[in-house]
Amino acid sequence: MPPGATSTGASPEPFFVAAGLHVVEIGADLVPLLQRFFDANPAYFLAVNGEIAGPGEAEEEVHGTLPAGWPFTRKWVLGIADGSGELVAMMNVVSDLLAVGVWHIGLFMVASPAQGSGLAQSLLERLERWALAAGARWLRLGVVAGNARAERFWASAGFVELRRREGLAMGRKVNTVRVMAKPLAGGSLADYLALVERDNPGAA
Repeated sequence: MPPGATSTGASPEPFFVAAGLHVVEIGADLVPLLQRFFDANPAYFLAVNGEIAGPGEAEEEVHGTLPAGWPFTRKWVLGIADGSGELVAMMNVVSDLLAVGVWHIGLFMVASPAQGSGLAQSLLERLERWALAAGARWLRLGVVAGNARAERFWASAGFVELRRREGLAMGRKVNTVRVMAKPLAGGSLADYLALVERDNPGAA
């Protein structure tokens, strides 16, 4: 855990166990499981990076660090597994990123065969309930402009664009990222922007 980060005891398990699925926290021992999931579901990586996941993609997802100077309490890499133990979805979630009460969704992937089934919406609802129960007031994320399926999903879930960051190199592509947020506990986006100044339009 990085210096200055503090652990939170909030467990996701009660919120994701349902309909034959269970949640696993992915650490070093489960990197191969996550890599198999990435390899089997290339659509996200092709859309965002212009190439399939590399052989070290899961290792980076689990062990990669946040930018220097970004405070947070904890990073989870969670897999949603079926009865056989294989992943049908995964998410990277960071609590109290940049400000207390702001939870960030770094990556949210559902297996291609399950897209359109309602699984993504169900998992997001469970993620929101878990985050809210653990003290989150807002959810934050970045979605690549032009990734139409993802843009529609997050907008339909109530996320609102705050600003755009242009010229971000991702694999073989240079993307524009739409920074979006959603209040969970009745707070306004103006309240959010007062806490997270870097998400204000025009901020550096």
